[in-house]
This record gives sequence, C-alpha cells and structure tokens, in this order.
Amino acid sequence: MKTIAIAIAFVAVSGVAFADEKPIELKDAPGRDVVEKNCGACHSLDYIKMNSPFMKSDVWNAEVAKMINAYGAPIDQGDVKTIQDYLVRNYGG
Repeated sequence: MKTIAIAIAFVAVSGVAFADEKPIELKDAPGRDVVEKNCGACHSLDYIKMNSPFMKSDVWNAEVAKMINAYGAPIDQGDVKTIQDYLVRNYGG
C-alpha cells in the first residue's frame, strides 16, 4: 500500500513539473506542419533544435532516411522531400 501511495505522489509531482514546460515551436516556414506531424509523432521536436548546429543537408537527409529505413517511421514518400527541405532550409547548421 505504501508503494502505491509513493507512486501516486511521484506521478502527481511529476505532472506539476512538466506543466510549466513550453511547447517546442519550430520556425514558421513551408513544410513545418509536415515535420511536426511526422517527426513529432515519434519523438520530441526539441531534437531538431538541439541537433541543428551540427546538421548539414547531407546529414539531415541521412537522418530522415534512417528514421524511415532503420526505425520504420511511417512517413509517406510524398512527405520525405518536404521534411528534408524544411530541415535543411531552417535548421541546416
């Protein structure tokens, strides 16, 4: 019973800690909605901002391909170029 009470208290406190977090906002540019829908479905969008200083076009293109081929991201082929172009133009390091 004590373990359940501790778990409930932890969840309650954790929820308060996350309540103050601001949502990640990507740069407003063509393709943002496609990136948010596809990339944000599997991971936080803050990865894009955190990694952008290190990413050039070939690396972004490889990352998108890796997400599809290695991790099985369900990205439509029609969205791949839009995602790559958005990332390169707006977060190309």
